[in-house]
Amino acid sequence: MSIVHGFQKSGRERVVILVKALPHVGQKHGETVCCAGVTLQGEWRRQYPIHFRRLQEGFRRWQWIEYDWIAPGPDDRRKESRRVQEDTIKSCEIMPERDRAIFLNRIIMNSTDQAASHGMTLALIRPETVKFFYKRKSVTQIERERIAYQEAARQKSLLDPDLEALEPCPFAFHFDWKDSDGKSHKATCDDWETAATFYRRRHDKGEQEALRSMEVTFGEEYPRNGMAFAMGTHSRRPEQWLLVGVIRLNFT
Repeated sequence: MSIVHGFQKSGRERVVILVKALPHVGQKHGETVCCAGVTLQGEWRRQYPIHFRRLQEGFRRWQWIEYDWIAPGPDDRRKESRRVQEDTIKSCEIMPERDRAIFLNRIIMNSTDQAASHGMTLALIRPETVKFFYKRKSVTQIERERIAYQEAARQKSLLDPDLEALEPCPFAFHFDWKDSDGKSHKATCDDWETAATFYRRRHDKGEQEALRSMEVTFGEEYPRNGMAFAMGTHSRRPEQWLLVGVIRLNFT
């Protein structure tokens, strides 16, 4: 652990992963994934940038991981953010389903406004009402994403494995929802697992049936049986909250 002027600048920590956002392509880091999780003490941690598809040891939602970290640079002043040393990541056990709601109930917020009042830039919120829908992306948008993914796949060191370029999802998924303070929100879903659900179901059922089944899953079954939204602020626009994780969770 390194502490400078009273602030911790590095360390090692253990979190359970709740968020894997859609891969993002940037000029500085190439193809990366913003992940986030919660410590045993119930504190949020953001792990970025993660070159997820180049990791030797991957991880998934509800899995505990350990890693060394250093403080991010001046471009990210969010208190939960950590710059992970990727070669130190250790994937550990999966949290049992019976423990999940009990573990997370203590960190549920009524709204992003409440979270912001506590100085938080990550929050877990249980929506009161939910409407799920999808929109087909334009040809121009899909082609722009495809070119970016192709360029990112070519950016590698001699030690990196060869990767196939990601294929852009042809649809954007959206939620109109209301928090427990009664405030309405519109959010584009940035959750990688939601897009992965579309790919799996399209492979098994075809495109239209995949979309219809997702309307049932995210618009009916999840709201009825229990769900939570993981929300995170934009690094350059701290007032903007993004939907980075859609979590199936039975609250007690």
